[in-house]
Amino acid sequence: MLETIFANLPKQFVGAGLSGPMSFYFSLGEEKKTVQLALDGCLVSDGKTVDNADCVCKTTPEFFLRIWQDGYRPGMKDFLSGTIKSNNPSALQIFLKCFGKES
Repeated sequence: MLETIFANLPKQFVGAGLSGPMSFYFSLGEEKKTVQLALDGCLVSDGKTVDNADCVCKTTPEFFLRIWQDGYRPGMKDFLSGTIKSNNPSALQIFLKCFGKES
């Protein structure tokens, strides 16, 4: 399921909320992906392909799917409990907007 989501990101990219290039590294259990966004598109790579991503997100595949498919938006409790970890939570909102997922 995760593989399908990441494979489809370039087709779903709308770029809303993006003011310049950004990089995201996702560690979702065994699945590791780098997503690079630019004003003209999106590139998805397996593994960590950038030294210092603008945003690192670590959570379980199940929690990521809950966010992506069910529209759940993590709150402070989720971050404080370690259910989801990120060095830049506000960038995760930009990420969702870039794919039409933010309401």
